[in-house]
Amino acid sequence: MVKYYKTDDRKIHEEKGPADGVWIDMYNPTISEGEEIAEKLGIDISDLLAPLDDEESSRIELEDGYTLILVDIPVLEIRHDKEAYTTIPLGIILASDMIITVCSEETPILQAFVNGRVKEFSTKKKLRFVYQILFRIASHYQANLRIIDKKRTEIEERIDDNTKDVDLVDLHTLESTLVYFATSLRANAVVLDRLTRYKRLEQYPDDKELLDDVIVENQQAVEMTTIYRDIINGTRDLMSSVIDNRLNNIMKTLASITLVMGIPTLVSGIYGMNVSNIPLATTQYGFGIICLFIVIICIILLVILRHKRFL
Repeated sequence: MVKYYKTDDRKIHEEKGPADGVWIDMYNPTISEGEEIAEKLGIDISDLLAPLDDEESSRIELEDGYTLILVDIPVLEIRHDKEAYTTIPLGIILASDMIITVCSEETPILQAFVNGRVKEFSTKKKLRFVYQILFRIASHYQANLRIIDKKRTEIEERIDDNTKDVDLVDLHTLESTLVYFATSLRANAVVLDRLTRYKRLEQYPDDKELLDDVIVENQQAVEMTTIYRDIINGTRDLMSSVIDNRLNNIMKTLASITLVMGIPTLVSGIYGMNVSNIPLATTQYGFGIICLFIVIICIILLVILRHKRFL
């Protein structure tokens, strides 16, 4: 899908084709659409469609007539019938009079610009537009990180009452997501650092301040990722300890029951021997006395186990 947008008097509207000051938004474009745009603007087709490859790394490439900026953005996906987060590349190409964004799927980061929710946004101020996109990306990372921490909190609240093995799997999924985020954010930080030395286009003081804000937001997202990973590690260790402790308690209870049940078995086994002169064998109430003796021994054993906190 290829769409063309342009801002006039701070209002964005859709255009019919490429022109000066136009933003070309491409998400999941076909090969033919990519070839058409590449031919019109003189862009290498491999650079234009590079963001469609999930394995592409974040970088800046300076080419004749255009600049390619690749960064990773967070997206939501369905993994094992559950919502999970991952990262995919977003390409930003600065051509002579236009800006092009390329992504494998439609993202709310760019939809915010299309819907006019970003203040002081202009498709004609290309470098500022790039910084605004990068700022939205860093903010989107932070929003998703807060959602991840909320999910971790919900799992942690169930530890005492209803901890399940699936909670450990969910924690592992969250931790894997944070690994993806940490890797992508560090790669994005390298791109931002290089943008501070970007001299191909003129940067105005307001643009430099915005870039500084982007760097701060990205660094904050990196720190949030590190903190949440450490917290998840602690939560997982706690959950494993709770599950192990419950298993130990079950084993202690079963062992105590086995020990108590062994008393009647032992006594009945002795009196079941085919020998003479067994105590109480000829007594009128011998069977009742033996049963009472077994009950007393079992009660004493239960009291001892209770005192030792085996029950």
